[in-house]
Order: sequence, then C-alpha cells, then structure tokens
Amino acid sequence: MRSAPQEPPRPAGTGTRRGIIFLWAAGVLGLVHASFSAYWALGGQWLLGTVGGFAVQARQESPVQAALVLTGAALLKAAAAVIPLASGYGRFPFPRLIRVLCWAGGTGLVLYGAVNTAAACAVLAGWIPAGPDADLEGLKGHAWLWDPLFFAWGAALVVYLWLSRTGPARPAPSTAG
Repeated sequence: MRSAPQEPPRPAGTGTRRGIIFLWAAGVLGLVHASFSAYWALGGQWLLGTVGGFAVQARQESPVQAALVLTGAALLKAAAAVIPLASGYGRFPFPRLIRVLCWAGGTGLVLYGAVNTAAACAVLAGWIPAGPDADLEGLKGHAWLWDPLFFAWGAALVVYLWLSRTGPARPAPSTAG
C-alpha cells in the first residue's frame, strides 16, 4: 500500500505564499552578503574596494587579521540569514525568542541600510560636502550596493514577520440578524 506523497513543510505561521517568498528573499539576500565576506576572507579582491579603502589597506597590512574579521562577519551574516529560515520552518529552538531577535535585526538592517544609503548618496550628489580624503569607490559601493542590500534584506525579513504575525483569535461573524 502506497502512502500519499507528503507536502514539503511550510513555514510556521506564514499563512500566505507571500510570507514564504519574503522569508526566502531575506535568506538569500543575507547569504549574498555573507558570501562576499567569505570570498574576501579567502583572499578574493573583487569589489573589496567598494566596502572602503580601509578594507583594502587592512588586507595589505594584516592579511591574517583581516581574514579572521571577515570570516567572523561571514559567519554572523550567514547565521542571521539561515536562522530565520530554520525557525520559520520550525527547525530551530526558541521560536519566540528568534522572532523577537528577527524583528530587532530586521528593523536594524532597514534603518542601517536606509540611513547609510541616503548619506552616501547625499555625499555623491554634493548635498553633503565630501572631505579631501573621501573614498569615492567606497561611497559608491555603499550608496549603490552594500547598504541597499542591507536595506532589502531587512525589509524582506520585516515584511515576512508582519505577514506571519498571529493575533488574538477573532470570533466568527454572526449571521443572525
């Protein structure tokens, strides 16, 4: 006797397909961030200057220390990307605590990404004067890539959390008239 095929597990509390999409979008965006940190930790150079000249200089002056810092950043970002996914599917302990941490982290990513994107764009537009030692490559990277990516990651996570929230049970509408 064959058993019916089981559906893949759905994230707990998503309630909608959109919730799942935003949960996965947040995970993917976080892993993109993490993968660049891991790539740089392993010695990659592509786009390193867009983080800022300090990153290039740190790699040249102390490659081992820079690799350790970048490895730590990669692991932290990967955990922040994967834990909400695992928790959403009921595969991680302490779901309420994780949800609170996700709200804080998602909101922090949105604020950090928005403020830093706006500030870098304002400097590049000339609305805020750039100092004589301004790092244009780093400003462009933060205005057009890294900080908008932080913002999108946080926004996707917050939207997922909003869509998957559970409220108090509502009584069914009365049909008596």
